[in-house]
Amino acid sequence: MNLKKIISIAAIVVISALLIYGFVIVQQVFAKNTKFSEKEVYVHIPTDANYETAKAIIAPYVEDMDRFEMVASKRNYPQNVKSGRFLFTNGMNSYELVKTLRSNVPVKLAFNNQERLENFAGRISSQIEADSISLLKVIKDSVFMKENGFNEETVFAMFIPNTYEIYWDTSALKFRDKMIKEYRKFWTDERIAKAKEQGLTPVEATILASIVHKESVKKDERPRIAGVYLNRLRIGMPLQADPTVIYAVKKKDNDFDQVIKRVLYKDLTMSSPYNTYINIGLPPGPIAMPDITAMDAVLSPEKNDFIYFCASTERFGYHEFAATYEEHTKNAKKYADWINKQGVKR
Repeated sequence: MNLKKIISIAAIVVISALLIYGFVIVQQVFAKNTKFSEKEVYVHIPTDANYETAKAIIAPYVEDMDRFEMVASKRNYPQNVKSGRFLFTNGMNSYELVKTLRSNVPVKLAFNNQERLENFAGRISSQIEADSISLLKVIKDSVFMKENGFNEETVFAMFIPNTYEIYWDTSALKFRDKMIKEYRKFWTDERIAKAKEQGLTPVEATILASIVHKESVKKDERPRIAGVYLNRLRIGMPLQADPTVIYAVKKKDNDFDQVIKRVLYKDLTMSSPYNTYINIGLPPGPIAMPDITAMDAVLSPEKNDFIYFCASTERFGYHEFAATYEEHTKNAKKYADWINKQGVKR
């Protein structure tokens, strides 16, 4: 066999080997490498995670970790682990898995209907990496509160219910700073001027809006209720708002999960700064997180002569309004008779 033939055969062997090797590499890189049944899953890599930590988190979703690690090594992922929330789609190959681990997917953070800061912190910690303790610590920071005109009772007014886009690995401090920016953005010069027209600061408007929010779920009725409460404030009459008494009971019992459908006479004499039957003016802080419609109701209330209102027995969810105590007494008796008939004790 001459030299030329030997070289040709050797070349064919080398080329064949390279093709086979290339095919194997392509298989490793581009073959399906997921093992979850869902269409897609989110993988969360914590802040300061190293490669070993990331692998442990990723492993339950990867069919062949050797294939994944080979591609990860080629793509320098072990030296560049990124924290965050990452979307794995069923059927991804190793190259796609490594690629997606570089693309942090934001969270659509939503919150509303929270009654106190502790519940709010728990709600947020279920959606981002920061835990509720660290969230409460930075929110209640004395320097931060003083600089922004809050105290421990009013700092809850800072949070405007909405849906926000935020990264999962956002720290507690960065979350707080984003929320104060959103608060300032909400309180435009126009809204501040509207609050001033009602004799309120932004925080006071939020406190009143929290009462209006709890008083009625009917958005079209809220401006009228806001008008009634503002009438009471102007004449120096106690707000006599049942939702504040319910809040006071829950706060005293340290049980915000209890359901209170009826305020009892004994509750009305309970000593609490949140009992607006015995204290004149607004309570010291919000009793809930008012939504935007409740805020708008306080800023643009209905102008009326009503001083009293109670739940309607004919239009459920709505209220009957009165300008005189005599008229209110009739409405209140009708409601009391109805609720007694329903057997509601508490």
